[in-house]
Amino acid sequence: MPFYEYQLCEGECSVCGGRFTLRRPLSAPELTKCPACKKPVRKVISSFSSPVKLKPLSVSEAKKAGFTVLKRIGKGEYERQ
Repeated sequence: MPFYEYQLCEGECSVCGGRFTLRRPLSAPELTKCPACKKPVRKVISSFSSPVKLKPLSVSEAKKAGFTVLKRIGKGEYERQ
């Protein structure tokens, strides 16, 4: 389930602080009111984390890291290197 950040459309709230984060399923309807103070809210576009793009391992580096390295010798056939 993704996290969604919300902000009050106007005014402030001592309960939610005017901004809050909720973890909601994708199938849930869009939130229009704060669950704590019932004031109108809008979804805030927030940052996200993406995986760091790394260079591919060489065969020797992969073996040192404990991976099994396979070489394709035919359609659906592989052998260990």
